[in-house]
Amino acid sequence: MTATATRTEVANGRLTVALRDGSVRELHPLWLRERCPCAECHDPKTGQRLLDAWSLPLDTAVTDAQADGDRIEVTFSDGHVAPFALDALEAALATRKRDERDDIVTWDASLDPIPEADWSVAKDDSAALYDMLEQLRRHAFVVVRNVAPEIDAVTEVVERIGPMRRTNWGGVADVKAIPDAFDLTMTTRALEPHTDNPYREPVPGYIFLHCLVNDAEGGDSTVTDGFRIAEEVQRTAPEEFEALTQVRPDFTYVDDDTILENSGPLIELDDRGRVRQVRMSNRTDAVDAGDPDLLDRYYRARRRMTDLVNDPAFQLHFKLEPGDLLIMDNYRLFHGRAGYKPGTGHRHMRQCYMDRDSVGSRRKVLAREHGQR
Repeated sequence: MTATATRTEVANGRLTVALRDGSVRELHPLWLRERCPCAECHDPKTGQRLLDAWSLPLDTAVTDAQADGDRIEVTFSDGHVAPFALDALEAALATRKRDERDDIVTWDASLDPIPEADWSVAKDDSAALYDMLEQLRRHAFVVVRNVAPEIDAVTEVVERIGPMRRTNWGGVADVKAIPDAFDLTMTTRALEPHTDNPYREPVPGYIFLHCLVNDAEGGDSTVTDGFRIAEEVQRTAPEEFEALTQVRPDFTYVDDDTILENSGPLIELDDRGRVRQVRMSNRTDAVDAGDPDLLDRYYRARRRMTDLVNDPAFQLHFKLEPGDLLIMDNYRLFHGRAGYKPGTGHRHMRQCYMDRDSVGSRRKVLAREHGQR
């Protein structure tokens, strides 16, 4: 329902508005002035501000305000009149902005069915593509079926969404056992649950893992919801949860040509106290020799977190088939694999990354196109 002003009042250079939803807000004149939607202040095509808001006089004041139905005209001390639509004004006044973590689904091993999409449909159908990206947002992963099991087919999916994140390993990299492996992913051993590349800045937002061949004995993929694990730690051991948000391990990757370093807590919170990102990388992390009492809580908390991540009650197992593409949220999902036996077949994956803003932008544009919030 469109908000409609029931009362406006100007006092001491400020505007007070009572809206039909019952809220009453006193608004700073500069806050209003820099948001003026007229074509003189904001470009109608791009929506970007033309007004040099940072140079507005600090003594700018509201001198008058007139409400008319679903609009309100505000006059300022410089003589400028700003025409505000009340629904837009109400949206700007919302104390809680929607973001990608609204309405997410945290899950454990009981999740059934797993989120899936059909690329043969989504590649040409924007509604199906939106549904695919929305499942990824809500569940932190989606298995995309019917991607051609060809060497560079994953790039077709990525290009339908946005630009690929290139790293020192290039764009798309092979994940298969090789004789002189330079990384443990290039062996047949099991990989413990982890997040990728916490030593990069920024950390890659999404992982695309495309299956070409997977007929060896073993090699199942594992995924665990890191936000669900964080919930469980906070519920069962709040002091340990706090330690995991306070201690910031350093993550490092070094080879002959590259030195990558970054740091961050295993559980990172946003300014609203919600989990924003999880990290886990047993091969690359180290903590400073800080307060022993804090580290004592941290090491206990890390053990609790690790035990939960590896608990079958929280972990999903499935085997990717040729043509399957597993897309994972690297800020939320712990992923790994079971070991596989050499000589029983082959396991060949192709992997690449995308940044969060690229995937998020595409999802939001598709949401707008299909009338979603």
